[in-house]
Amino acid sequence: MSVTRTDSFPYPNSLFTNGASPLDFLKCPYECEVNVIFTDHAGIQAINKEYRDIDAPTDVLSFPMIEYEVPGEFDFCENSPLDYFNQDTGELMLGDIILNVDRIAEQAEEYGHTRRREVAFLTAHSMLHLAGYDHIDDSERLHMEKLQEEILTKKGYTRDNEEE
Repeated sequence: MSVTRTDSFPYPNSLFTNGASPLDFLKCPYECEVNVIFTDHAGIQAINKEYRDIDAPTDVLSFPMIEYEVPGEFDFCENSPLDYFNQDTGELMLGDIILNVDRIAEQAEEYGHTRRREVAFLTAHSMLHLAGYDHIDDSERLHMEKLQEEILTKKGYTRDNEEE
C-alpha cells in the first residue's frame, strides 16, 4: 500500500506494514493507494463545511473513491480498471483520510492513551469507511467497532501496550 503524506506528524506507519493492515484484515487482494492528510481544527472544519455542509471541526474525515454494493468486497473493481486503479502504479485507489491533529491530542488525553494509538484508531476507522463500511445504524456501528478493535489488537495498538 502506498500512503501519500503531506506532514511530519508521527504517524504509525506500522499500521500498514508487516501484515495485518486493515486491508489485509479485510482480505483485499490488491495493492492500494490512500492519501493521508493531517490538518488542524480550522482546516478540517473548512473541509467539513465544503463537502458535508457541517460547519464544525471533527476528528477525521474519510472520502472513499469506490462505491461498494457489499462492504469489503473488492472483486467488482476488476470489471472497470480505468475507474478504480491508478493507471501508473496499478494500485486500487481507495480514497482520502483527513486527520485533525488538534482533536487527536484532545481525544488521546480524554481517553487516557497515546496520540499514536488515537491515530491508529482513527486510521482503522477510516480505512473501514474506504472499504465501504459505515455506522448509520446500530448494527453497522457495532460491526464496525468490532472490526476496528480486531485490527488494532492484531497490530498491537491496545490501551495497555503502547508507546508514544
